[in-house]
Amino acid sequence: MTKITSKVYINVGRFGVSMAPFLFIALVILRLFLSTLHNSKTKKMAHPADVQLLNKALSGIGVDEKSLISILTKTHHEHKRFIRKGCSQFFIEDERQFERWDDSAIKNLKVEFKRFKDAVMLSLMHPWERDARLLKKALKKGPQLYGVIVEIACTRSSDELLGARKAYHSLFERSIEEDLATHVKGTERKLLVALVSAYRYEGPKVKEDTAKSEAKELLQAINNRDKRKPIEDEEVIRILTTRSKPHLREVYQQYKKISGKTITEGLEAEILLKETIECLCTPHTYFTKVFETALREDANEDDKKALTRLVSTQEAGNLKGISDKFAHKIEERVKGAYKDVLLGVLAKGQMSGQA
Repeated sequence: MTKITSKVYINVGRFGVSMAPFLFIALVILRLFLSTLHNSKTKKMAHPADVQLLNKALSGIGVDEKSLISILTKTHHEHKRFIRKGCSQFFIEDERQFERWDDSAIKNLKVEFKRFKDAVMLSLMHPWERDARLLKKALKKGPQLYGVIVEIACTRSSDELLGARKAYHSLFERSIEEDLATHVKGTERKLLVALVSAYRYEGPKVKEDTAKSEAKELLQAINNRDKRKPIEDEEVIRILTTRSKPHLREVYQQYKKISGKTITEGLEAEILLKETIECLCTPHTYFTKVFETALREDANEDDKKALTRLVSTQEAGNLKGISDKFAHKIEERVKGAYKDVLLGVLAKGQMSGQA
């Protein structure tokens, strides 16, 4: 008996020796046919659409877990090999003739898979601990994340900020004021230390005359920025770090009446001071800017992480109005469970605004 496949047999003795060459040729043709049939089935199973689906699932911000599960649970070895060959942005051809993960792709995917985990952890963490850890991380990262310190100090209530300072003591056995004074060497130090130390009055009372007078002081400091940076001006620091938020919003309005423009228009070169005023006086403008920056195609990793920080730390009502503006962009740029978290929080903010 001569074996052709696991299921096809021919009895050579039945036909005689003279038929052997013809049988050999028939065997070769049959094997070629079966091989072609197998390859066509493999190609049919490993459809290019799966390659496109995988590329899409792993591109953007976050990952599309449902698409990944769909691909991984229906594929066999040959199918996966076809996918690896088709996903050149994630796999590269090794010199030993196999497709391996690109190291940079692994690093990037770890970051993307981590986004949902970070959002869950920050959301479930006690607000005091969460803010203390964010402050510590921003301080370690240096000037590029000093804006996070400003955001926490200026968008929290007095009691929330005091709680974060207590948690910082407990977690790191130091005070945030001490660490800021020690590690921040630039002109930002006085402002940052004063901001995290603040315990503002939170009542509605505002003195219009005082607000008008302080608006003039701010205008003078900004107009004299060629002689001294506003961030180094003692009166600017005093006003921004001791006055209540309702009072500062009145100062903001008085400044606009006096000068014909907003305070931040004259502070393009003073980014940290500009963000301080936005967080205190026009937080919605600040939150919108953070979302816009994070969802840009060329956004860096620190900018993208700001999305997680905002949805995990801000009350839903603070983000109302942002959903309509960014929902489509989030649908387009963000993937999977992480996208669901972002849209869920923003939708909650919209409902809070309608209540």
